[in-house]
Amino acid sequence: MGLLNFLIKKREAEFEPLRLDWMQVDVHSHLIPGIDDGAKTIEESISLIRRMHELGLRKIITTPHVMSEFYKNTPESIIAGLKLVQEALIMEKINVELTAAAEYYLDEIFLDKVQNGEKLLPIANNYVLVETGFINKPQMLFEIFFAMEMRGYKPVFAHPERYQYLIQDKKLLSDLIDREVYFQINLLSLTGFYSKPIKSFAEMLIDEKKVKFFGTDCHNHRYLDMLESLPKSKYYEKLQQQNVLNKFL
Repeated sequence: MGLLNFLIKKREAEFEPLRLDWMQVDVHSHLIPGIDDGAKTIEESISLIRRMHELGLRKIITTPHVMSEFYKNTPESIIAGLKLVQEALIMEKINVELTAAAEYYLDEIFLDKVQNGEKLLPIANNYVLVETGFINKPQMLFEIFFAMEMRGYKPVFAHPERYQYLIQDKKLLSDLIDREVYFQINLLSLTGFYSKPIKSFAEMLIDEKKVKFFGTDCHNHRYLDMLESLPKSKYYEKLQQQNVLNKFL
């Protein structure tokens, strides 16, 4: 073994294994097979859930995409898929609570759904997970948030650290904070999985205590493989001390 490899292995040995007991509940994942870009088969779903449970999660709220262009999921199709996975978990004797919500893409069709009073699937209580495109801010962003609030929903902005328009627009960030829109950070962002700017923005939001939820956003085993490196982050201990809502769900 060369000196460099020896030093790398020695450094890796200094870090503790990843645990998610402190979070208890994951509020963002894609584990219902075949209905979005997450798990493809029931076998993959069960394998991912078993692994997540072994990391210390007692509850997983899986959140399939609802996007008018690509993933036309409905509460009925999501709940039907959830039941299949729940039955498989019982067969496999995996004692973890699995429920389902949705990750809604903000566009005109979603706004129509809200204004027409269509049923949404919250992650808990009235918290509804929403997302946008990564590059450009939706023109109707605040209009949609207002419509949701009028219907009694509390918007939870999925992975805001990944939106380039938000990283570049400090006033928009301030406006969202002033409006008390809840932020959900992806744990993977702290590993540098997406990019260094995204990692830095996530760290800033944590430092400023603007984060209300953490999530894995797990789609497949590659996500969990990379998540295993989270204890190497200087924020691993800090994020465990955040006053987030996960463990109360």
